[in-house]
Amino acid sequence: MAKIKKEDITKTEVTETKAKVAKKTAEPVTEKESIDTTADAKLAKAGKRSAKTAKEAVEKEAKEVKKTQTAKSKKVEVAKPKQNPHVKKYSKNQKAGKALIEPGKMYGLKEAVDLLFKVSKVKFDASAELHVALHIDPRQADQMVRTSTSLPYGTGKSIRVAVIATDELAAAAKKAGADLVDSEALIKDITKEKFDFDVLIATPDKMAEVGKLAKVLGPKGLMPSPKNGTVTADPAKSVEEFKKGKVEIKNDANGIIHVAFGKLSFKPEDLYANAKAVVKAISSAKPAGVKGVFINSMFISSSMSPSIRLDNNEAIKEAKEAKEAKVTKEPKIK
Repeated sequence: MAKIKKEDITKTEVTETKAKVAKKTAEPVTEKESIDTTADAKLAKAGKRSAKTAKEAVEKEAKEVKKTQTAKSKKVEVAKPKQNPHVKKYSKNQKAGKALIEPGKMYGLKEAVDLLFKVSKVKFDASAELHVALHIDPRQADQMVRTSTSLPYGTGKSIRVAVIATDELAAAAKKAGADLVDSEALIKDITKEKFDFDVLIATPDKMAEVGKLAKVLGPKGLMPSPKNGTVTADPAKSVEEFKKGKVEIKNDANGIIHVAFGKLSFKPEDLYANAKAVVKAISSAKPAGVKGVFINSMFISSSMSPSIRLDNNEAIKEAKEAKEAKVTKEPKIK
């Protein structure tokens, strides 16, 4: 029988010990062992605190950790409620007005204006509006539309006009009907974003001062421009035009023009004359950067009424045949 040497026993014990350590290291530490280890560490640092109090604190912390781990392991996805598709709801009056418009039909300008009085069912003096979708890219400077036109029978509302000019020209503008002519006071109010006017007119020599207010006036659509007649050497004349019914026409960020051209308290023929003036001005304001079709569609409507689609070619033809009406007296403001 072979003798077992002492050295061989020592080597065997070392090998077995290493295997046990490796196995223990590979095994995951149980939650209880983790808590016990933490508890021992807490007890070591507890100092004068009792063992019971320290152990309770450790157990409480362990529960919080377990709760957090459970929440992370269970990723519960909350189902979002399905949104119902947007459905346009019409009132009884709107439904009654909509029933008078023939589906799919495109109306001539005169026919549409006459129909506008029938489809409007509101009890107040509604505004008549023209909405024109243009085939332009509003981001391009050479495709922007900005012009103005005088409505033969006015807008039907009082327009507040402010003028920034030298003392002599400001006095003449005041005599012509301007509401605000104190340049210094106006500039201070605009800086404080106080706007007590609908139209701002400035003379060329004052544009250096007005230009500093562009960030305030621009977003409000009140920045003077030579294109719409609000930068002029004769502010008194511009004041008279705006007071009698001159309107600014420009596209918005979506390439659409919105213009109010009167009130339903007007006579149908007067409202028709105003509509022709607006359509004529828009059709003549095609920018040089636009090629091909300029006007995509045109609609007219009044406050809270369904819209009536116009036949583009027919409406433009009617507008071009219109003669410029001359009004001897200022229209009555209601």
